[in-house]
Amino acid sequence: MSNIFKSNSMKRLILLSFLLITLYSCSNPQNAPMAAAAPQLPVLTISGGTVATDASYPVSIQGTVDIEIRPQVNGNLEKIYVDEGAYVSKGTPLFKINENPYREQLNNALASQHSAEAVLINAQLEIDKLTPLVQNKVVSDFQLKSAKAAYKVAAANLDQAKAMAASAKINVGYTLITAPVSGYIGRLPKKQGSLISATDPEALTTLSDVHEVYTYFSLSETDFINFKNQYAGNSINDKIKNLPPVSLELADNNIYTQKGRIDMVDGQFDKNTGAITLRATFPNAKGLLRSGNTGRIKLSLSHANAVVVPQEATVEIQDKIFVFTVGKDNKVTKQPIIISGKSGTDYLVQDGLKTGDRIVFKGFENLQEGTVIVPEKESPKALAKN
Repeated sequence: MSNIFKSNSMKRLILLSFLLITLYSCSNPQNAPMAAAAPQLPVLTISGGTVATDASYPVSIQGTVDIEIRPQVNGNLEKIYVDEGAYVSKGTPLFKINENPYREQLNNALASQHSAEAVLINAQLEIDKLTPLVQNKVVSDFQLKSAKAAYKVAAANLDQAKAMAASAKINVGYTLITAPVSGYIGRLPKKQGSLISATDPEALTTLSDVHEVYTYFSLSETDFINFKNQYAGNSINDKIKNLPPVSLELADNNIYTQKGRIDMVDGQFDKNTGAITLRATFPNAKGLLRSGNTGRIKLSLSHANAVVVPQEATVEIQDKIFVFTVGKDNKVTKQPIIISGKSGTDYLVQDGLKTGDRIVFKGFENLQEGTVIVPEKESPKALAKN
């Protein structure tokens, strides 16, 4: 009994000692886990300035003259003098329509004209015969007046016959279709022997004068205001004269060897798109560009009081771009921003940041919302291009 009592007392003593050691350890601050130190990260302060951006705009390319070649008379296509893609000079024969029906119409019209001429001569002879008789009072002047009226009718009929003959002659001329300008022939959907009509929905071919080409592109209202404000001049025409040459990027991403000039601004904005159309003209002596080509015009636009951030200071998540802003208490916040363009390796910020804001420049990959950081000295990289 005494041994059992001693054993239980020993157990109580050991348990009490363990509890005292545990309580001492928990109450001793030296043994508590240390709080994680705030990360030191480089921080940038946003400043405003004037920034130049290289913007590109899709263009449609057209020849200075793009025309459809259509017949003006109906008939069988008798000859085709050119091939698809050929270069032709102004006045070169392109197509020949069977002229026999129109030649016969011309012959009939000429015969009618000759007949009307003979009738007019007879009417004049009648007047010549009656005039002295009336003067000598052999016949009444009524007959002379009737003869003069018949003469006027004959003259009118002759004029009508001449008009019919001229119209028939024009139709004969229409059977030979020539090139109205110099340029390149397009596709030839009609083949020799086809029956063609002036009302056909499809043209015989197209003809493009591409010694120069027009490139049309559109600017938004904001871009257009920025674009025109950076050049001197009291009017749009004055400003156009001061515009620098522009470059054309082709569909294969190569730059066209010749520079172009902007020479036209549309008279009004498109009410549906809110954009305005501009035209740049490029020389094309070698014919490397054709109507229907596509490309992009490269323009340099100046933006005053712009806010830019380095691309490396941003993170893209689900098609949205974020930066980590730093508050007065050095807490970071994930801030979405809206990008309006690029300038080199920087983003042009439309919304989400303002001058004076601070952002984390690097090392934000593992930052959490609300984390307190220790800002390091700002990067020497300037945000605003002055």
